[in-house]
Amino acid sequence: MIDETLLEAEEKMDKAIEVAKDDFATIRTGRANAAMFSKIFVDYYGSPTPLQQLASFSTPEARTILISPFDKSSMVGIEKALRESDLGVNPSNDGNVIRVMLPSLTEERRKDFVKLARAKAEDARIAVRNIRRRAKEQLDRIVKDGDAGEDEVARAEKELEHLTKSRVDIIDSVLATKESELLEV
Repeated sequence: MIDETLLEAEEKMDKAIEVAKDDFATIRTGRANAAMFSKIFVDYYGSPTPLQQLASFSTPEARTILISPFDKSSMVGIEKALRESDLGVNPSNDGNVIRVMLPSLTEERRKDFVKLARAKAEDARIAVRNIRRRAKEQLDRIVKDGDAGEDEVARAEKELEHLTKSRVDIIDSVLATKESELLEV
């Protein structure tokens, strides 16, 4: 019972870290990458469809992305979705591919992205702490129901604290990496 609770908490914490990494990937740095477009949805025949499912991406240069739609009729919708996104890009369409030139980041824009990254990291830390709180409540119920002794649960709580600290440290290191990417000129 105790092991199941700890294992479940560990799995959920790892998922929270993966979500945080995905969120960090969507934050634009000075270089172009396809992950920036993972949260963009295109109105495709009346239904919102992820851009990643409608096109392939290539990066011929550091600040250029070529988007090749699988269906040429979706080009207008893709262009519109890119313009309306929070990426701050102006795509150009040559009939075959959509070219996205990423403008170089200003110092102010870099600082805004760092703030956004810190907010996403804090959201991930909160998620990990909420998982810890729920697991601790389950451990307290185990003691209250008499399914395990207090010593076993106390050891499990220490392990839970260690697990939480290690996951928060991982989030902090991923944040530090993202901040250094954002601030490099």
